[in-house]
Amino acid sequence: MMSTSKFQEIGQILRDHQRFAILGHVRPDGDALGSQLALALSLQALGKEVRVWNEDGMLEKYSFLPRAELLTKPPSTPEDFDVAIALDTAIQNRLGTALVAIRSSKIWINIDHHPSNPGYGDVAHIDSSAPATAEIVFHLIKSQGLPFNRDIAENLYAAISTDTGSFQYPQTSAHTFEIAAELIRTGLDVGRLSQQLYENYPRRRLELLRELLRTMRFQQEGRVASFGLTLKTAAELGVLPEDNEGLIDHLRAVRGVIVAVFFEELSDGKVRVSMRSKSDTVDVCAICQKFGGGGHALAAGARVRGSLPEVEERVLAEIRAKIGSLKAAAPPMT
Repeated sequence: MMSTSKFQEIGQILRDHQRFAILGHVRPDGDALGSQLALALSLQALGKEVRVWNEDGMLEKYSFLPRAELLTKPPSTPEDFDVAIALDTAIQNRLGTALVAIRSSKIWINIDHHPSNPGYGDVAHIDSSAPATAEIVFHLIKSQGLPFNRDIAENLYAAISTDTGSFQYPQTSAHTFEIAAELIRTGLDVGRLSQQLYENYPRRRLELLRELLRTMRFQQEGRVASFGLTLKTAAELGVLPEDNEGLIDHLRAVRGVIVAVFFEELSDGKVRVSMRSKSDTVDVCAICQKFGGGGHALAAGARVRGSLPEVEERVLAEIRAKIGSLKAAAPPMT
């Protein structure tokens, strides 16, 4: 839950120091990128020196965000900071090369909404009730009287919109809509912003979806759905990792499906597993934690060593065991 004292502690740190690094997780989503940019812009307006890093840099699909050019890949030579801030990152090593680029930092701050976050860092504020990290950043900025303007608002709105499934996911609350309304009052063009977020995909993403649907499998009487992406297919289509975001929703949207899984073969001998649940009776975070991952009860992931077929079978077996222990939650798919 929101902690006024924790915000005050963080706010004091932000005022007392000068050089900041704001970091986000590898394979970033809209919440990570928007939260990073929003906090960076607020600190810059305070006259602070800020670096904004992500292992992947700014994604093409989010390059329209205000001051997107501030967010870059980390340098090869590590740097020193007064304060390093990890946003939306459940496990510290998920910062990837951005973590390695911090040679030293007097203080580490950890702000996140993933329930699996262990609370690493010197100061940690984890609010698992928040549907997006950007909602926490909004409260930090507003409660501490930090600079706030339209550019910051647009980044926060994009972050909250994408991490709530365009305000559709279960943790979306009346308060979330109240925050969105306050952001819109800064003068945001919601129609233009939503078009950039949801109606501006490259054609290769549709080609990717077509190939993924060829591989889809249904198990447990249609309650488990999955598809997989090989390195070979990704290379042939020329897709970027960011093109994958949201494609799992096509499986989740099928009537009768409780758990949807996307398996992506990686070049390091691992498989990236993205998992979604439509029922609080199946905690996919708990399943992913068995494979070294984490996340939320209804949305989680892991990186699992092994070949694509091997990992698919191991993970799906775990899901089948969980689904099999439940009473029928939906009629079989026909």
